[in-house]
Amino acid sequence: MGDRKIKCVVWDLDETVWKGVITEDATVAIRPEVVGFMRVLDERGILQSVCSKNDFEPAWSKLVEYGIAELFLYPQINWNPKSDGIKKIVKSINIAFDAVAFVDDQEFERNEVNYELPEILCIDAKDLNGFLDRDEMNPRFITEDSARRRQLYQSDIMRNQIEDSYPGTKEDFLKTLNMKLTIASACEKDLKRAEELTVRTHQLNSTGVSYSYSQLRELIDSDDHEVLIVQLDDKYGTYGKIGLVLLEKEPSRWELKLLLMSCRVMSRGIGGLLLSYLVNQAAKNNVELFARFVPNERNRIMYMTYKFGGFLEFEKNEDFVLLKADMSKLREMPNYLEIVEG
Repeated sequence: MGDRKIKCVVWDLDETVWKGVITEDATVAIRPEVVGFMRVLDERGILQSVCSKNDFEPAWSKLVEYGIAELFLYPQINWNPKSDGIKKIVKSINIAFDAVAFVDDQEFERNEVNYELPEILCIDAKDLNGFLDRDEMNPRFITEDSARRRQLYQSDIMRNQIEDSYPGTKEDFLKTLNMKLTIASACEKDLKRAEELTVRTHQLNSTGVSYSYSQLRELIDSDDHEVLIVQLDDKYGTYGKIGLVLLEKEPSRWELKLLLMSCRVMSRGIGGLLLSYLVNQAAKNNVELFARFVPNERNRIMYMTYKFGGFLEFEKNEDFVLLKADMSKLREMPNYLEIVEG
C-alpha cells in the first residue's frame, strides 16, 4: 500500500462488531477484541463510523448499550447499498476515498463497495489478525490534536447544527462565536502537528508539498524563513491547530512557500482571513508579498482563496504559479474575530 494511511474505518455491525444478527436475535454478543481495536484507533486519531443494513433504532440502541456509540461519526444504518452509505460518510467528513477502510464479514458487501468505490480498502471481519499492526493503521505521529480528533469533529457537528438553526445571517452567526485566531511562530513542540498537517491537508493546501519533521526543524532555525502555526478557538472550545504558514523572507519581498488550512474551518473563512493578516504584515514591513501555488485536482478552493484575497498571477511555469498580492491598501479585518500573535 506504500505510504497510504487510513483516516477513517467504517464498520459493519452483524457478525462484525457483534456476533449474531440483531434482526433475528436482539441478544447479540459484542466482540470484545473489535471494541479493543476501536479504542486504539480512536487514540491514534483515526475516525470511525458504521455502515450496516439494519433498522436504525435497535442497532443504535445496542451500540449505546455497549458504550461505543460515541465513537462513530455520521452513522449509516439503513437498508441502502453500503457504497451509498460510505459515500455519505466520506462526504460528511470531507476526506478522500483512499483514506477509508471498510470492515465487513460478507464478501458480497465488500465486493459491492469495491466495485462502486475501488479506492476503498476492504477488510474481511472474519480475519482481523494483525489489524492494528497494518502500516495503514499507524500514523507516523500521534499528536495532541490527533488524539482528540473525534472530539474535534463532534464539536464541529454541534456547531453546524447550531448554525443551521440560527435565524440570522452567516456573519451574524459568526459574531456569536467569539472566535480567536492565534498565529504564532512554530517551536519544537509544534513540529509533529505541523508535519501531520502537511501530510493530511489537501483541499486548502497551496502546493501539496509535504514537509518532514526534520525539514521543518531546519526551517524554524533558518534566519530567512518563518514557520507559523495557527490555532482557532471559539466559545464552544478549540478547533485545535488548524493551519500552517511557511514564509521565505528577503529584504524586499516575502514569499509564501506553503499555506494550508484544515478543511474543518473552511466554512469559517479562516484561509482568507489569514491571507489578509499576512498582506497587512507585509505592508507594515514595506515588502512585497508573493505566493507559490501548485495546482492539482483537489486544491482549487485554495486558488480561489488567493484570488478573493487580491492575489494575481505574476509568473507561471511548468512547476508552479507565482501569485502577487495587491499591496495598495491594508485589508480590513472583521470585528467578529480576535487575532492573537504569539
